[in-house]
Order: sequence, then C-alpha cells, then structure tokens
Amino acid sequence: MAYLVIMRHGESVANQQNVFTGWSDVELTEKGIQQAHIAAQALQKLNINFQHAHTSYLKRAIETLNIVLDDINQDYVNATKTWRLNERHYGALRGRIKSDVKEEYGVEQFNLFRRSYNTVPPLLKQHDVDRRYQRLGVQIPLGESLKMASDRLMPYWEDQIAPKLLDNQNQLIVAHGSILRALIKYLDNIDDSDINHVEVPNGKPIIYQFDQKLHVINKKTI
Repeated sequence: MAYLVIMRHGESVANQQNVFTGWSDVELTEKGIQQAHIAAQALQKLNINFQHAHTSYLKRAIETLNIVLDDINQDYVNATKTWRLNERHYGALRGRIKSDVKEEYGVEQFNLFRRSYNTVPPLLKQHDVDRRYQRLGVQIPLGESLKMASDRLMPYWEDQIAPKLLDNQNQLIVAHGSILRALIKYLDNIDDSDINHVEVPNGKPIIYQFDQKLHVINKKTI
C-alpha cells in the first residue's frame, strides 16, 4: 500500500501580506521556514521512505521541499520540478491585496474568485515572459479558474505520480493551496459546488494511503 503526502508550502511573504500571488515568485517568511521544519518533524515520526518528490517551479514550494527532505534525511530522493504544479494563476488580481479586491468587487464575487471551481479571475492583457517557461514552450496563462488549473495538473498526475503509486512507491508533493485543492477534489471525489469549502493550510502534511487499485483507504492531516 503506497503513501502520498501532499503539503502546501510554508507561509510566504505574500501570504503574510494577504496578497494574491499565483505564478509570482516570493520568499518564505521566517514563520514559513519554521512551518516547514515542524512539518518535517511530524513526517519523521511516520517513518515514510519516499521514492520520489514533486514540486512546482516557484521558490516558496521548492524551498519548503528542500527543508523537509533535509530534515527527514532524505535529500537523496529524486525531486521533479514542474510548471504543472504551479499555483493557480490569478490573472490581473496578482499582486493585489485581497481586502482591496473584496471592496472593489463585493464579498460574493471575491469569494467566487478565490474558491469557486469555474470562475475565471480578471485576465491580464498580455502574457508574461519568463525564461523558465520559454524553454519548455509553455505560455504563461492570462489567468485561470481552478478547473483550468486542474486541467493542466491532471496529465502530470496520470503520467508521473499515479503510476509510481501503483508501483507501490511513496510520493511527496510540496506545492500550493489552490493546485492542491484541485488534486484533493479529484482524490476525494468532491463536487464542483463543494470545493469552495476546502482549505489547505500552510505547512500541514496531508497523508493519503491507497490500495493496489489506487483507491483511497485512509487520509489524515498531521
């Protein structure tokens, strides 16, 4: 029976400032670094040996993963970085303080921007250019709904994570709140209208255990 551990990165500067972040690169705060260490301590007690780790192209997730692997003495584990695990792109909301957005659009629309499955945020007027993605031939989105983020995530799940779990290889994913909500929606078979109630806290490992057919047989947060 394989284990999948998924975890949102530790608190970032943008989290601290209550700003929409998306694909923007921001540092961990001191609290975020400490959260990563505490998460590692909790994982160490479970004594799970990982065969592979996965993270995004964004430094807050990469730094969190590095801390965790170092603290659990599994630095040797191969880690794949992929844009498919990047946070949902918040379009023109990126960099804006959430309370300002709420005041401009109203509480109902603000909550749809943040939590609904199908709502697309206001789009950027042009695509950003970033060499990280240029070399892959990936065009940075103008903005994404959670469904759009899920659509780019699922090929990676199907090709790179699920087969390893089926081969009884324990997997670790350190990524971002919304992209992990998309994965949780799939794993837990959550309805589109109910995903708005799902919250993924910073630095709290969520452990899934699967049977040989990749059915979830246990889930817990530590």
